[in-house]
Amino acid sequence: MPLLVNEEPSIGEDSFVWLGSLVPLAVDIVNGRFTFETLTAPTGHRLFFPGFKKFLQEIDQCTKHLQKHATPKGVELADDEFILHVEGTASSQRVVRHVGGTSWPGRLTLTNYALYFEATGVMTYDDAVKIDLSKNISHTVKPAATGPWGAPLYDKAIIYESPELSEGIVLEFPEMTSSTRRDHWLALVKEIMLMHQFLSKYNVECPIQAWEMHARTIFGVIRLHAARELLRISPPSPTKFLIFALFDELPKGDYVLEQLAEGLKKVNSGHPCSACSILRAMNMSQSMLPSPEFEAVGKECTSASGEDNIPSSLESAINQVREEAKEVDIAKATTEVLKEEGIGESATILMELLKPLKNVVPWFQDVISWRRPAITLTMIAASLVIIYKEWVGKAIAAGLFWLVLKMILARCGRSQDKCNEVVVCSGSDQKITMESIVAAQFGLKNIHEMMQLSNISILKILSIIHAKARKQADMVMVAITVVAIIFAVVPLKYMLIAITLHSFIMTSKLGRHIGNAQGNRRLKEWWDSIPIVPVRVVEDASQCPP
Repeated sequence: MPLLVNEEPSIGEDSFVWLGSLVPLAVDIVNGRFTFETLTAPTGHRLFFPGFKKFLQEIDQCTKHLQKHATPKGVELADDEFILHVEGTASSQRVVRHVGGTSWPGRLTLTNYALYFEATGVMTYDDAVKIDLSKNISHTVKPAATGPWGAPLYDKAIIYESPELSEGIVLEFPEMTSSTRRDHWLALVKEIMLMHQFLSKYNVECPIQAWEMHARTIFGVIRLHAARELLRISPPSPTKFLIFALFDELPKGDYVLEQLAEGLKKVNSGHPCSACSILRAMNMSQSMLPSPEFEAVGKECTSASGEDNIPSSLESAINQVREEAKEVDIAKATTEVLKEEGIGESATILMELLKPLKNVVPWFQDVISWRRPAITLTMIAASLVIIYKEWVGKAIAAGLFWLVLKMILARCGRSQDKCNEVVVCSGSDQKITMESIVAAQFGLKNIHEMMQLSNISILKILSIIHAKARKQADMVMVAITVVAIIFAVVPLKYMLIAITLHSFIMTSKLGRHIGNAQGNRRLKEWWDSIPIVPVRVVEDASQCPP
């Protein structure tokens, strides 16, 4: 394999990107450094000339291969619409569309404007279903899980959702082991959608500039195809070769896209080494051959400078994104271990992390229940002063400053050296294991009771709202009216003061002495007297309300 040669002259990263600034065929200046890192990952970040030559040959072969694909049935492609990827044919792997519980194999075609699916018929394909990716609407494409009869068993599909569709379009890419095909298609579809969103967001109305961006996106897709053919043993990450899909997921990638939009205004698309000129020379866009009118528009849109050097602002934005991307990758690598944990281990880790709160909650309970009178009186006085003086914002600010002070003290005490890892003990003897099983059973029972109580409470509230219980509904309306009058007449701070005093007094000995147990009993009896709205569970879907 040419990429594994280690005694030939090689190309450096800067030279590789510089070449892209002159001839954007093998590399684009925007994502060139990411492309170089991916291509040279197997060779210690050295791109040898035999490997580079093979990469160019694969680009040429992929370009010719794309030109041979047939147009989707029943579709007439636009003059500037070109096929970028096709699967589901006799010589390629299957593509399946899921509609409810049914599945339809067929051929899937991606262009720089849309996605076309042709269901397989008896002798030929049915007319293609078009998914327009160029519309400026809030449509999305994301991974999905599919399976027989719509069961989400295999994570090898994508779903396209749009406000113009009543339900999403699910397309599955079956394969035995990984979901590489799905990820490949997902990246390509997102790239086309993001490209059109980019053109719309930055108001790229000049046809020359828009077509230049189309050409660069098409070259990105071709480079991805070539890299997948070159690195079949370990397929590369699709986004590293695509412009918009890459910077959509990288931190501060929007800064790079802003600089790209600014630089697009200075691109001379009539230059023989521009992206659209190269694409035209490769016979992929014969219908877009420059006419006098087209060239006139190009002269109006392009800048007089016409320099092809890499702008310093774009270069600095790319370097900043690369540095922050490395930091994010390092941080994400530390979370991969936790993502591989099971439910039991995750619960154990969560309980260990919540241990500090076990000391805080009892402390608050002691304060509220007057077991620490001095602290309780201090909290009451502070709360009343803050509410009366309307110092809530200042109190929050003081709390935040206190948190910053604690962080500074922790840094001075070098607590980060003490927190290199969190040790969680998962071992237990048989007695503790049995206690855990019993506790889990009680926990499940409590959850079931809480769900039942929630259902009953919601149904009682519905009964009051819809006047099924007229007497109770009248009482609720009177109470709400009184509360509304109080809110309208009494200032809010006095109400908060009253609520604070009532809360602390009722938990004290005085509150327990003057507490009205009879009133609580009458309230419970009133709540129990409210009938609920009846519930009927049906198993037949045809009997369900719309």
